[in-house]
Amino acid sequence: MFVYDKKLQYPVKIKNTNPRLASIIISQYGAPDGELGASLRYLSQRYSMPYPEVQALLTDIGTEELGHLEMVASIVHQLTRKLSDQQIQDSAFAPYFVDHTTGVYPTAASGFPWSAASIGVKGDPICDLTEDLAAEQKARVTYDNILRLSDDPDVNDVIRFLREREVVHFQRFGEAIERVRQRLDQKNVYFTNPAFDK
Repeated sequence: MFVYDKKLQYPVKIKNTNPRLASIIISQYGAPDGELGASLRYLSQRYSMPYPEVQALLTDIGTEELGHLEMVASIVHQLTRKLSDQQIQDSAFAPYFVDHTTGVYPTAASGFPWSAASIGVKGDPICDLTEDLAAEQKARVTYDNILRLSDDPDVNDVIRFLREREVVHFQRFGEAIERVRQRLDQKNVYFTNPAFDK
């Protein structure tokens, strides 16, 4: 089903180590609004989506989010790959280091580990696509926040790319929800359901 091209969607070439920045960016790896949650949300929602073209969209974006997960992991790895003991001790990265050394682990910047409880999969087309719109906006805001806190041009270049993709995904999900609404409205299913509206 998937074809894996052994290169990142966008190059990640971070020159300088920065444990403080790594401890922030890890949120896009394993926080509720990060790339892991996005990929699993969309790849799970596709099974109950009744429209093949929206199923395909969920598969495409879910797969792309896996690529973004790989990019975020590469950023964190490159920011921490040559840390000195002093850099670790003098940074917000120290608590993470105690538990994970420099391994890339799905967690939020706050230290809360990733959980499937943070993703929405309801099985209703409108509900799931609305969740997806919100998820893309939350990811965009997280990237905005990272850009506010980062002074590394190598990191910012990749973060801007990822942020742009969140905006594109939001637009695609917006188009999909309109197509689904039109179909449901034609059948008069979404606004009234005789089984419940008596």
